[in-house]
Amino acid sequence: MKIQPNKTLESSENSRIAFLSGAAVFLGITAAVVAFCFYHLIYFFTNLFFFGRLSFVLADPSRSHLGLWVIFIPVIGALIIGVMIKYGSTKIIGHGIPEAMEAVLYAKSRIEPKVAILKPVSAALAIGTGGPFGAEGPIIQTGGAVGSLAGQFLTTTSSERKVLLACGAGAGMAATFNTPIAGVLIAIELLLFEFKPRSFIPLVISCAVATLVRLKLIGPHPLFQSHPFVFNLFAQWPFFVILGILSGLAAIAFTRSLYWFEDLFDKLKLDLILSPALGALGLGIIAYFVPRVLGVGYNTITDILNNHFILSFLFVIFIFKALAMLISLGSGTSGGLLAPMFMSTAAMGGAFAMILNHLFPSLHMDPGIFALTAMGAVFGSAARCPFAFIVFPMEVTGDFHTILPLMMVCIIAYMVTTYCMKDSIMTEKIARRGLKVPQEYEVNPLEYTKVSEVMDPAPITVSADMKLSEMMDQLNHGELGYSKHQAFPVLNSEKKIIGMITRWDLIKALKENSEGERKVEQVASKNLVSAYPDELVGDVLSRMLEKKIGRVPIIKREDPLILIGYLGRNEILKAINKKLEVDKDREPGLLSDTTLKIRKKFGIKGSPPSSSGA
Repeated sequence: MKIQPNKTLESSENSRIAFLSGAAVFLGITAAVVAFCFYHLIYFFTNLFFFGRLSFVLADPSRSHLGLWVIFIPVIGALIIGVMIKYGSTKIIGHGIPEAMEAVLYAKSRIEPKVAILKPVSAALAIGTGGPFGAEGPIIQTGGAVGSLAGQFLTTTSSERKVLLACGAGAGMAATFNTPIAGVLIAIELLLFEFKPRSFIPLVISCAVATLVRLKLIGPHPLFQSHPFVFNLFAQWPFFVILGILSGLAAIAFTRSLYWFEDLFDKLKLDLILSPALGALGLGIIAYFVPRVLGVGYNTITDILNNHFILSFLFVIFIFKALAMLISLGSGTSGGLLAPMFMSTAAMGGAFAMILNHLFPSLHMDPGIFALTAMGAVFGSAARCPFAFIVFPMEVTGDFHTILPLMMVCIIAYMVTTYCMKDSIMTEKIARRGLKVPQEYEVNPLEYTKVSEVMDPAPITVSADMKLSEMMDQLNHGELGYSKHQAFPVLNSEKKIIGMITRWDLIKALKENSEGERKVEQVASKNLVSAYPDELVGDVLSRMLEKKIGRVPIIKREDPLILIGYLGRNEILKAINKKLEVDKDREPGLLSDTTLKIRKKFGIKGSPPSSSGA
């Protein structure tokens, strides 16, 4: 008998970390260069369409003086983008993150090469012709596409391509906004669907390298230059709680409104070229009256954070920036959600603080800190990535002492959205296609359950000398018939395992020789895949899947011929069921015990409330 060595999946993964880390360095550099080029492509289109010059310098479209022409410039850009969508790829429609998530979950992390070119060009054209969008979605999809292409060029598994896709996406985010920590977190929360050294180490490397290159290409300054935020959390915490609830409701409103507009444009059944143009026409009309809605609006966000606007104008920004974004993106063009949602909800937070100052002037609310926490909370809860957007506002302002109000407001908003919405603003589009996106990530119970905890320690065995006809009789009328297993370990006269025989092996052998005089030893499989009792069930399951077998004998490490157990499908399901039982069963606590004693002392009859949650 030959027992195959027990190789674990973990050892093979560890051997690939160095390879993935080297690829992550390349992706970090590439993503930073792509982000740099993407920014300057936006500047080029903005200068060309709004100022009539060939230049790559930073330009603000809201400061152009084009009169009625401002209505038609977004339409021109949208028509060009419509051609790119119709004859290039429909994958460039929208803000890009759902497409990257779908590629990870349902396309083995494969993204078409043309998406890596069309997405940044179309998004830069959309923003450069006045689109009220951000750069984060396009750069995440573009960086992810670069990572996917690297994985397709190299010899990788689907899981490794997923890691490289996430490295490219996270690095693009980090390089675009100078946010290395948020780049790591957003990739973990939206794209990786796992937290392992294999994925975490390359991801951190790619984001760190991308930020380092970004410092050289663009500079070290934070995205939003703001005054030091002032707040008294002990006195103002009730208002941050209220802001968290408002932010959660705003996230719900943004999500449902965006898909309402998408459904509206779908019902119009317009051509792929004309639909974005119609949305752009709506944007142009809004921009004619409120020019601040044009472009990414980073300057406007900075002004909001520094309290440069009056209350009435904040309401204008809050309403019309949101409306411009919803109409434009809902029509099927290309662009990101983050910047417009940041701008609109920062205005909401600032307006909330100003109203509070009128009601409670002695508290001296700083509209800037309320604006900062609102813009992180709304996007973080709408996208279901709260950790990333607790950190993101701190990194883009460089003010890290805002951590407590950000944590408070973001988590309250997240609670509201998870209670009220089944899907996030990122996953709704995927869910509408009938695809499921996991929203919660936890350790697989197979990864921490030992074989000894779930194996059958006393499996029914058969003797090597038993005739096949005798074994069939035992199956029909004897002890073997009561076994829950489909296979039986075969032991020799010294009670040592020499092989395994399945019910199907027995039936097949009897068909070949109906007399059944052959012995079990002659039919049993001798090339065994085995496991040890101290191994993890997940590692053993990986070997079983690799070898396409449904059960393994459990043997001693000291003597691999001594059988001590059996692991099959039923035992693996038992390991999974252990996790379900842990989540379901509620044990009575000290309060329950105290309640029972009080009821007994005072002679109170009737059953106390159940602690089972039923």
